[in-house]
Amino acid sequence: VYSAGSSWSIGQMKTIAVFPNTEKIESAGVLKRITDFFADKDVRLVMLREPAEKFGYPELAVKNKDIQNADIGLSIGGDGTLLGVCRQLYAKDIPCCGINIGNVGFLADIEVPELESRLQKLLDNQYYIEERTVISSSQYSRGEKKFLGHALNDIVIGKGGVSRMLHLGVSVDGCRMTDYKADGVIVSTATGSTAYSLSAGGPVINPAVKALLITPICPHTLEVRPMVISDEDYVRIHIAAVHQDIQITLDGQESYPLMPGDEITVRKAKNAAKIIKFEDRNYYYTLKNKLWRSL
Repeated sequence: VYSAGSSWSIGQMKTIAVFPNTEKIESAGVLKRITDFFADKDVRLVMLREPAEKFGYPELAVKNKDIQNADIGLSIGGDGTLLGVCRQLYAKDIPCCGINIGNVGFLADIEVPELESRLQKLLDNQYYIEERTVISSSQYSRGEKKFLGHALNDIVIGKGGVSRMLHLGVSVDGCRMTDYKADGVIVSTATGSTAYSLSAGGPVINPAVKALLITPICPHTLEVRPMVISDEDYVRIHIAAVHQDIQITLDGQESYPLMPGDEITVRKAKNAAKIIKFEDRNYYYTLKNKLWRSL
């Protein structure tokens, strides 16, 4: 789903929440350019307290609940930083835009050399918003249900440190589809099709296609292939392995241990994440100039 940029109207004070990656030294220089650019603009910049104090902007610090009243979220980092910001703000319907100082920056749409020109486009509402499917996961363990969280890219069930094969029963919409003997399984959105799933042999799917992708990791049989399903379907995965070094990971950033006999459900979340894009770059431009070149 696409819509024109309309986060605010002319004459309205704009609030932009900035989320710099505190582990990247390049964040400091980019952050200074952002604050300098908006110094004489009708814009209020806010940051979470920890990064605001670390980078020397304590006057911008606000509480977490206050930062979720922003008009736009602006991440400084790679795709991982942007994914984290999207998960933090998507429930509040706040669009996010990424400034890439990472390696590929497939999701982030602003490169450092063009920073000020892109910031001006944000002010002028010269952008559009892509709505990306978000998936959520719950764990059923020993008769209890636990909600684990959301992911914009993927949810991965895999081995921990022990190099042993997993036995995973996969059902879609209540129908038992297959039993995987593999190192794990990835349930990804179309957005996440260019992440871990691609490395595991899955196809590239345009995020405009409302689909989910189930990709086995190193399957121990030749018949197993990735499977594309509707994003309205729900997936249930039964952990049949006997060893206990198993984990589930959301967007590569949040991990939880799993036990033999547990069941994991994955389904589309209620809300979509909103990512800001600019008219001069569509999905295929980014695919060609970033992903293909990085392979």
